[in-house]
Amino acid sequence: MFYKDAQEFKETNGYVIDDIWYPRVTRILEVKSKPGLEIFFKEMDSYASVEEVKSRSALEGSMVHAAVQNLFIGESADVPKEIIPSVERFQRFNEERGIIFHKEYIERRIKSIRHRYAGTVDALATVDGKFGVLDIKTSTGFYQEYNLQTAAYMLALQEFALKRELALPQDIQTRWILRINQHRVCALCGAFLREKGGRKKIREKKNGISCGSEEAHQWSEPVGDVELKEFPYVHNDIKAFIAAKVLWEWEHNFWLKRIGYIT
Repeated sequence: MFYKDAQEFKETNGYVIDDIWYPRVTRILEVKSKPGLEIFFKEMDSYASVEEVKSRSALEGSMVHAAVQNLFIGESADVPKEIIPSVERFQRFNEERGIIFHKEYIERRIKSIRHRYAGTVDALATVDGKFGVLDIKTSTGFYQEYNLQTAAYMLALQEFALKRELALPQDIQTRWILRINQHRVCALCGAFLREKGGRKKIREKKNGISCGSEEAHQWSEPVGDVELKEFPYVHNDIKAFIAAKVLWEWEHNFWLKRIGYIT
């Protein structure tokens, strides 16, 4: 990516915390290849359409994050009608699951002084008596880069200085991905239709039954789809994140030297 100057590089790739610049976890992880994105690019007809879908998808994802995080802290808010099925399904899910969200750690900016990076944690939560990192995703599945992202947060939260600064009630024990999505279901064949960012994606059931064409499906109203998954084993993911950071620093060596991050 081209940057016109050092300031643009810093603003695009990191945060300034206590007058010190740190690269963002999510920018670091862009160095990892994402086969799913490559398939998405091939399916689109132009770069402009790719950017439009990405932009609209990001906006919809932000709306879900905002609505759910308001529920975390007990605040009511108007939920955009296009995401109501997701939000209502999450409410029912959490009534059954009993996740405890710690209000002071919602959307909390954190930093690793030892490894020199920063990020924003969606939430710290207690589930089944365990205290850990909880990250929200609005996807159809769980992807490896999610594990690297949450591993980076866990690594930072293990540092004594950050634990003291945040006044954590106890040590971080684990991490979860909370996946919140919505789709339509075909009444005839059971296929799923996901509409996100203005793009429609049909996933056929693996039962040999198909309506044969998009027009033949009989779609239901949107229904919410929520899943919470724990990823307790973090050691290899931490190693992979550190390796990704080394590669990211190599790729951006010129600008990182310009801003004094590396010498």
